[in-house]
Amino acid sequence: MTIYVGNLSYQATPEDLTEVFAEYGSVKRISLPSDRETGRLRGFAFVELAEEAQEDAAIAELDGAEWMGRQLKVNKAKPREEARSAAR
Repeated sequence: MTIYVGNLSYQATPEDLTEVFAEYGSVKRISLPSDRETGRLRGFAFVELAEEAQEDAAIAELDGAEWMGRQLKVNKAKPREEARSAAR
């Protein structure tokens, strides 16, 4: 499973996210997408922890939490194809 972290501060770094999510378990991967044209962060990230139970705990604790001046939206990431077709 992958965690989607939305409404993220544009100043957030992979190190910042690792620090927050390491409280819930071993961080396997962090992806912080940026805009192709401007290079600016897009305001969301994807985080993978070692175990699904750790991810569930992180989602439960962090969804709606304020971090870096913003209220986070944290949930299970949807598969890419599903997210695209839902937007249409």
